[in-house]
Amino acid sequence: MPEPVKKTEAPAEVPADGPGESKVKPEPAPAAAPSQGETSAPTQDAPPAEDGHPPDTRQDLTGLFTEKPQSGEVTVGENITFVAKVSAESLLKKPSIKWFKGKWMDLASKSGKHLQLKETFDRNTKVYTFEMHIIDAKPNFAGAYRCEVSSKDKFDSCNFDLTVHEARAPGGLDIRTAFRRTSTDGKDDSGELDFSGLLKKRAVHVNAEPDVDVWNILSRAPPTEYEKIAFQYGITDLRGMLKRLKKMKKEEKKSEAFLKKLDPAYQVSKGHKIKLAVEVANENVEVKWLKNGQEIQKSGSKYIFESVGNMRYLTITHCSLADDAAYACVVGDEKCTTELFVKEPPVTIVKNLEDQMVMKGERVELMCEVSEEGANVKWEKDGVELTRDESLKYRFKKDGCKHYLIINEATKEDCGHYKVKTNGGESMAELLVQEKELEVYQSIADLTVKAKDQAVFKCEVSDENVRGTWFKNGVEVKADPRINISHIGRIHKLTIDDVKPEDEGDYTFVPDGHAFNLSAKLNFLEVKIDYVPRQDPPKIHLDCMSRTAESTIVVVAGNKLRLDVPITGDPAPTVIWTKGEKASSINADGGKNSTSWILNDGEVVTEGDGRVHVESTQGHCIFTIEGAERQDEGIYSVVVRNPAGEDTADIRVKVVDVPDPPQAPVILSVGEDSCIVQWEPPQFDGGEPIIGYVLERKKMKSYRWMRLNFDPFPETTYEAKRMIEGVPYEMRVYAVNGIGMSRHSPASQPFVPVAPTSEPTGLHVDDVSDTSITLKWRAPERIGAAELEGYGVEYCKEGTDEWIPAIQGLSERTLVTLKNLTTGDKLMFRVRAYNMAGPSPPAVLAQPITIREIMQRPKIWLPRYLRQSFVKKVGETVNIVIPFQGKPRPKVIWSKDGKPLDSSFASVRNSEFDTILFIRRTERKHSGQYDLQVQIENVEDTAKVMLQVVDLPGPPEALRFVDSWGFNVALEWKPPKDDGNCEINGYTVQKADKKTMEWYTVHDHCRRTHCVASDLIMGNEYIFRVYSINLVGLSPEPCTTKDSVFIQKSGISYKSPTYKKHDFSEAPKFTHPLVDRSIIAGYNATLSCAVRGIPKPKVTWYKNKMDISNEAKYRMLSKQGVLTLEIRKPCAFDGGVYMCKAVNDQGEDTVECKLEVRSQIAKEEKKEANK
Repeated sequence: MPEPVKKTEAPAEVPADGPGESKVKPEPAPAAAPSQGETSAPTQDAPPAEDGHPPDTRQDLTGLFTEKPQSGEVTVGENITFVAKVSAESLLKKPSIKWFKGKWMDLASKSGKHLQLKETFDRNTKVYTFEMHIIDAKPNFAGAYRCEVSSKDKFDSCNFDLTVHEARAPGGLDIRTAFRRTSTDGKDDSGELDFSGLLKKRAVHVNAEPDVDVWNILSRAPPTEYEKIAFQYGITDLRGMLKRLKKMKKEEKKSEAFLKKLDPAYQVSKGHKIKLAVEVANENVEVKWLKNGQEIQKSGSKYIFESVGNMRYLTITHCSLADDAAYACVVGDEKCTTELFVKEPPVTIVKNLEDQMVMKGERVELMCEVSEEGANVKWEKDGVELTRDESLKYRFKKDGCKHYLIINEATKEDCGHYKVKTNGGESMAELLVQEKELEVYQSIADLTVKAKDQAVFKCEVSDENVRGTWFKNGVEVKADPRINISHIGRIHKLTIDDVKPEDEGDYTFVPDGHAFNLSAKLNFLEVKIDYVPRQDPPKIHLDCMSRTAESTIVVVAGNKLRLDVPITGDPAPTVIWTKGEKASSINADGGKNSTSWILNDGEVVTEGDGRVHVESTQGHCIFTIEGAERQDEGIYSVVVRNPAGEDTADIRVKVVDVPDPPQAPVILSVGEDSCIVQWEPPQFDGGEPIIGYVLERKKMKSYRWMRLNFDPFPETTYEAKRMIEGVPYEMRVYAVNGIGMSRHSPASQPFVPVAPTSEPTGLHVDDVSDTSITLKWRAPERIGAAELEGYGVEYCKEGTDEWIPAIQGLSERTLVTLKNLTTGDKLMFRVRAYNMAGPSPPAVLAQPITIREIMQRPKIWLPRYLRQSFVKKVGETVNIVIPFQGKPRPKVIWSKDGKPLDSSFASVRNSEFDTILFIRRTERKHSGQYDLQVQIENVEDTAKVMLQVVDLPGPPEALRFVDSWGFNVALEWKPPKDDGNCEINGYTVQKADKKTMEWYTVHDHCRRTHCVASDLIMGNEYIFRVYSINLVGLSPEPCTTKDSVFIQKSGISYKSPTYKKHDFSEAPKFTHPLVDRSIIAGYNATLSCAVRGIPKPKVTWYKNKMDISNEAKYRMLSKQGVLTLEIRKPCAFDGGVYMCKAVNDQGEDTVECKLEVRSQIAKEEKKEANK
């Protein structure tokens, strides 16, 4: 019997209950705060299985489970454990297990505060036990789970459910809700982990910036930002990342083997290559490269190993996610480690979502295509993230690079903007849901009834909420005691009790809001009474049809026009129907300029159109036109004649139709997500007043038109909203009257919804004079999707409201100087930014500005580096820029050493704000003091600049030998005459053997003018030279000794010491004895021991004190003092006491052990006994 679900008190303890034992009461888990580095556990984003059914499993199950996890229930805040057991008796290797939530969410990477996975193995029963602990359960942990186990070619899976009940106080108050801790954003429990942590809400933008060092960002970011950074930059192993981060913050120890270690971390984009470099102390040392502790073998082109001097390189080509690991370089016992992070490129959207319009109840499928398979995407509706909720309203589907959002039965609530987001872009589309078209399940039928009988017209339509109106011969039928109109569900009935002759006619049912109708005829059956024939003049009875001579019959274009006129007369009169003239002007031939139809004895004498049918029954004359058209509208006259006389009547017929399409709409203005569109009414309204208009829009690159309003809009100007800024759109319009909707108008010119920018920022006055002013500002904070076209500057005199353009057109710069202003005027200034949507709100100065120059004292702002001597080398360029201030523009005067500046070697350029001193090529004579004077009338300011031009020094003087002793020579010299216009900061002393004349440096940067040259070689003759050094470098020429110095040899004899020879001889001694052993017959066995002794001892093996050195069954081995006796396929007779004896000149030593040989039959019997 499978073990029921366990509920534990703590995640680290698993109750060892036997099978079939019911589990314990749930207790709330301790509210321990999560430690740093823990990742998210399941939260509300963990999706249930698609379609609301348990996930699919494979068909070829082999039954690996001995006990399967069972569905369970838990209260919020308590713990629950699911247990699965697998028998390993028939498995060749350890089985692997995976836990899933829903269809695809692998829980292995979600272990943390709320989820722990454990496994144990019982060696006696050979059963693996796998456990999944859910700690401190949340309501959103509920859903379908799956456990999969596989081992080589065997597989098994099991589905189970988790139900989470809310914890309620006795009074119905949720105590946990009252005391729940919230995070800084107020959206979730503090520290709570989330299955979909990588899909949390965030604003994601297309990453068009250069590659950034993600590791540098991670090392500086707070722990609360790790998930956001991981999703944005494509880092998938969040838990591994945190572990590596913790390791790499440890301080490194100084290394003797490495001069330069690997950096703490490297980052590389997927598909690129990276080179790891270390510098070792010994250029001949061999290094090993490790990946996750395993040595990297030199095979293939994946890894390239290089050794250049002290540098060692490892190049990894075509990096993939498998290369995201820890790498180490090992030299002897030391190693340096690093972490390699492989960054996946941002996932971009290749194919955008398309706008859709569907009927209510239809299936909706929104599809986008991304740049990489298996990428995570996030779906939103009107800014709210979509999840697989309990009602399974939304389904999410992946098919390679394609991602689908599926809504099985669309409702009006599903209308809105849907957005799909990746870490590299987003796409949005609009969904509109329209009511279904009305379908007719049962139409009304013609009826023939007798007097006093009941007539029932019945029809059935698809929508039970649709109401309608009944008409008789174009006139609305009103309910009265004899006429009953009913509507029950989808069935509409018209019941006429006590039928009378005047009830005869055409009956029509028109559904409200739909451009079609259902028609049928009611025929009245009269009982004939024979009477004596007599001649009666003909008579047309329009009054019995509730009509007068001025009545108008209205018919919808395309429907059947049926004129049924009651007539009397004896004998049967001849009927003439005409159109176009009054009956009074019709002669016996049908008249002129008219269309006539003559019926004589039931046969049509003249027909004007094939759509026209004229027939006559007893007491009725029927005129029918199939498919009425606009040209059928007019006055129809009927004339009846017989020998007794004639009668005439006129019937006015009006044909109504849908209106003509309006003209192409015009876009008046656009906004950030809206536009204002206007159109003209149609030229022909279809004979009925225009009720309103229906508008549609579509994106330029799409083929789907989206309806903006379902109820007719009565005006001819409409503001369309909820558009995407920066996307081109088109608009079209339908006209609607009481008959229906016209064809659509031509599409408008394409337009792009954009909003004006925000106002420019930081508007201030940069300068003002008697006739001009300079204004400065910064760009608007929000530019929008449209390109910024420029800025408009306007001014207004104080006390007026008239703003005057200050410049012609627009300025592209954020600084403008307005000239030719009137001195003394007080003006207000404002700046507006312009784009294709128009001007932005203005940025206005806080107060009026008086156009008058303000006196400003001259002031020199001497740069800090010019406050000391300014040093330049001979031949270099001098370019000194010194800013100053003063108004009006000051006079600038340069001088050198109290004299006017010579323009032959120096040039000066002055502006309103600074002065520049330029010397193209400096010389020593250009050194000195340069004075700057800035003067406005009687006020001035001065500054001085010390220029020091330096050159290489001259050589030292009077180099001579002062003394010579042993291996040493004392030298002395004098400073150079020319110091190069700067201080001498040292000397370089060199020596050369007179035989080779190769120079070697003895002292570098010697501060004094004397030194001692040591470590000279006896018997050699040396000469010396000295260079002087200053800021520029070594003197071009050295000062060399005139004479050479010879190092005399001294008579020194060497006597080698004597040493007493050490005796290393040693008697044999076993350092590792033989060990008693028990072996199985038929399998080779070895006996080993270790011995030491000098000289090398002679080794002899004995069995039961018998020498076995020459036995072929045995093989004796000796290596580095380790002695091994190999017994080939021993049998029971090979058991006994084995002894090893070692002998040399200093003595001997022995060691022995017992060997037991067991038969294989005994082994099998023992195995059966254990079973």
